[in-house]
Amino acid sequence: MDGTRRENVKPGITALIVLKKDQRTGYLTKGIVKDILTNSSFHPHGIKVRLETGEVGRIKEIVDEVL
Repeated sequence: MDGTRRENVKPGITALIVLKKDQRTGYLTKGIVKDILTNSSFHPHGIKVRLETGEVGRIKEIVDEVL
């Protein structure tokens, strides 16, 4: 699922994010979303989130949704 729209992102979902330090390589980090940091409803590079591990990055892909 698309990570550029805030409506698709909820705390508790599993997502693949790109960390700031990994933007050049495109390496993705998998984790569970704790906080949504982007206030706007859309961001072309992905909604910025904080994972439960404390890592911050932009969502590239939503792996699993919370029902």
